[in-house]
Amino acid sequence: MKRRSFRMIALTLGCGLLLSACSGNQSGGSAGEAPAADGKATVTWLNILHTPSPPTETVLNKIEEATNTNIEFSWIPDASKEERLNTSLASDSLADIVTLTILDNSSVRNALKAGVFWEVGPYLDEFPNLAAISPEMRTSASIDGKLYGVPMQKQVARNGVIIRKDWLDKLGLEVPRTTDELMEVAKAFTEQDPDGNGVKDTTGFMDRSDLVYGAFKTLSSYFGTPSVWSVSEDGKVTPEFESEGYIKTMDYMKQLYEGGYINKDFAVTAKTDQQQNFSQGKAGIYVGALFDSKNLLNDARGVQDNMELVLVNDITSTGNESDRAIWSTTNGVGGLLSFPRSEVKDEEELKRVLKFVNDLMSEEVYALMTYGIEGVHYTADEKKAVTITDTSLWEQEVQPLAGSRPKEPGYEIHDANPLKAEADRLIQENTEFAVLNPMFSLESPTFSSQGSELQKIITDATYKYILGKISLDDFKAAVSSWRKAGGDQIIAEYEAAYKAVNG
Repeated sequence: MKRRSFRMIALTLGCGLLLSACSGNQSGGSAGEAPAADGKATVTWLNILHTPSPPTETVLNKIEEATNTNIEFSWIPDASKEERLNTSLASDSLADIVTLTILDNSSVRNALKAGVFWEVGPYLDEFPNLAAISPEMRTSASIDGKLYGVPMQKQVARNGVIIRKDWLDKLGLEVPRTTDELMEVAKAFTEQDPDGNGVKDTTGFMDRSDLVYGAFKTLSSYFGTPSVWSVSEDGKVTPEFESEGYIKTMDYMKQLYEGGYINKDFAVTAKTDQQQNFSQGKAGIYVGALFDSKNLLNDARGVQDNMELVLVNDITSTGNESDRAIWSTTNGVGGLLSFPRSEVKDEEELKRVLKFVNDLMSEEVYALMTYGIEGVHYTADEKKAVTITDTSLWEQEVQPLAGSRPKEPGYEIHDANPLKAEADRLIQENTEFAVLNPMFSLESPTFSSQGSELQKIITDATYKYILGKISLDDFKAAVSSWRKAGGDQIIAEYEAAYKAVNG
């Protein structure tokens, strides 16, 4: 009862009590201590909760069986994770496993560099699932060249273009494979009558106020823009907005805006409004996460019942396959599962906890944390295509666990929905063409303290240029202002950090 109660009351405890309750000495012993009466080692886990309430015991019991452990979660709501983690680190009140998703947080980075957590790089190859983590992923998740936890592997590059196939067919258009062809489709969707209602009331793109997760950054990939930063062979660092590709992307967006081929209010449109407008048939091109397609189609039911969607991930500005590219700002790293030295006392304990994480990466446990229990939450066919049978139960017992998966892509079991399955396939294919952020694992103190504020200079100038309110010279003047206000210092710090790691 003590172990079960621990889970259920975690969210209601005060911050200090909640975090101290994670100590491996509270019940059952830590992962490295003698097994509990049931023969299972206990693993305590300070974790992030992305849903309103923690999971019930149903699926947790199955995960414990599969990993031969007793798992004691202490859940921190996502909205308060920064404050709670800072307090936890300051008070040294941790757990065997600590989920760190804010790697740019100064307290987190300082704790990692100060040796609060084990360096696990030398141990990963002893475990089959951990050994499969790519060298690129390990590098991206490292701090000053050292890996202080198991990288949480996310989709490396999930974006692409979603287009109304029924509209393409109506107008006799092919699926676009170049940015010029995409522009022609946007023009046709705007100037012709793709929905056949006799009124010119549609547009090409339906976009939102977001230069990263909206259309801009994906389109910029097609024009060869680096992902956030580029670094030359001699170690010179350059921000993406000083590249030729960034300028070409602004010109492309400006052409869309001036032609009326994109919603006029895109610069102030929220994501929910963007998706709702698309599902209502107001536009035929959506640029964003490819897996959004499933929800877009579901939301169109009863409104646009004839909607058919095609997903495209191979658009280039040149028409050359060799120029395929798609941005990745996090390089597929969703955070770290780190192991404090205060809780995991020695190598023997560390290896037991690493084995637990390795076991979490099995397909059996992935299926539990993603879909739940077969026959209870879902059914699956002979091809391992899954259909959720009780959405409400799934949301209560399974969904809270999804954010805790150490690895998300690359499993055979999959969603039975054809559109979701196609999205997953193309997202996995994107990995081969992903443009990584070379500064992701490096640190610039100035960027950490001023980066967000300085970025507003560039964001504001980018929108103003696209909307025709400033000239290219004005945009370049804004870039100069960014440099003088701290950008030059950020570049110098990143160049020094890059040199320190790469020699």
